[in-house]
Amino acid sequence: MASLKICNPFPTSTSQCSSNPFSSNRMPILPIKSALSSTNSVSVHPILSFHFPVPASKKSTTISSAMSSGYVQEDLPPALDSTSDPPPLFDGTTRLYISYTCPYAQRVWITRNCKGLQDKIKLAPIDLKNRPAWYKERVYPPNKVPALEHNNEVKGESLDLIKYIDTHFEGPSLFPDDPAKRQFADELFSYVNSFCKTVTSSFKGEGTDAGIAFDDIEIALSKFEDGPFFLGQFSLVDIAYAPFIERFHPFLLDVKNYDITHGRPKLATWIEEMNKNEGYKQTRCDPKELVESYKKRFMVIEI
Repeated sequence: MASLKICNPFPTSTSQCSSNPFSSNRMPILPIKSALSSTNSVSVHPILSFHFPVPASKKSTTISSAMSSGYVQEDLPPALDSTSDPPPLFDGTTRLYISYTCPYAQRVWITRNCKGLQDKIKLAPIDLKNRPAWYKERVYPPNKVPALEHNNEVKGESLDLIKYIDTHFEGPSLFPDDPAKRQFADELFSYVNSFCKTVTSSFKGEGTDAGIAFDDIEIALSKFEDGPFFLGQFSLVDIAYAPFIERFHPFLLDVKNYDITHGRPKLATWIEEMNKNEGYKQTRCDPKELVESYKKRFMVIEI
């Protein structure tokens, strides 16, 4: 397995990593309306409001098969830079262009792994600090990652790609059929950028307290009682949030002595269960290097 590299601490607002990972063009915080009508309503604060059905009387302990099936340990290829020759483009090989340090690309990488597609979708890592000219000219003109080369086309945008891979490739389904869960998933997909903005703004003393955003996550994780994940069972929603919580957790703990799991047992369990996912584990960044990277980029203040 390749050595871990310093992770880019914050994504762009376009679900991709580019040459400017700290763009100020952030998505505004938007309220999320209820996915389900119910007489049990919990209104937290202006950022997010969830409405919950009456919990099931007995919680299921079933865990998604995606947590354990199809995983293949692999040696990670070196990143391609300005000195690298291009792969044999559009030769019928499905390639996932990523950066090992981009949280958006990590989403798609996790999805690939959890579907057991290591042999079907080849990684083509790009060095974003010294990217090859051919990537923009011949592969993906936006010059960002992630991008997927499949069927002689190249597609981008991380949330679109995780859904595309789940529906167009073999492997365990990572999205439920239940209409209520699918509707709630759409809410959570819409909220993820606002969640990230709230947390990172707090790093610099701007905007809302980060704790409020993590309270939202705790409440969202309480929605369904058939498992420890956002939709009960492991899904694309967990994959959408994992790279960012992975980055926020060690930084806040190390620099501000703020444990995001304190008083949030659902979030603590979610992190524990995610860390058991072999498809996710290989994509993770070194927490120590991550913290150092954050320190260089954010003004540290007390929460």
